Amino acid sequence: MEADDYFAIQNVLFSYPFALDAGDFDAVGELLGDALIHSGGAVMADRDAKAVAEVFRSWVLTYADGTPRTRHMLSNVMIVPEGEGRARVSSYVMVFQQAPDGPLEPVIGGDYLDRLEKRDGRWRIVERTMGNDIVGDLSRHGRDLGTIRPTRANGSRPLQG
Repeated sequence: MEADDYFAIQNVLFSYPFALDAGDFDAVGELLGDALIHSGGAVMADRDAKAVAEVFRSWVLTYADGTPRTRHMLSNVMIVPEGEGRARVSSYVMVFQQAPDGPLEPVIGGDYLDRLEKRDGRWRIVERTMGNDIVGDLSRHGRDLGTIRPTRANGSRPLQG
């Protein structure tokens, strides 16, 4: 894998928070439309951009400006090549929110474990496992809070190359 591949993979990963924080659920669907997505031990969507968009649209609360008033911060990104045009990636996520009627606060934290493939010259997420093991006040962030099941996507050890 070349350095350009690492940068391209990071750009794919960092596109998700920008789209989600903007309330652009169709862009989230496009980004994850090739992926099998697991959350809390269950399948959330399976390679269907419209289904992905609808899952996020139906769960995430948005406000007058059309956004969820959040910032998803990704960190601790580890990229492990898995052969030609394939990689595994782990990352941490912390979500901050300031809803109109609330303080700026962290509302949920966790991690992602992604598999990516390079298709037609572009890196695409083909599988995402989302874990959330630090859960705060989600009452201004989402609907159906019972769907949050504290889990870790990566376990307690970093990815090994």
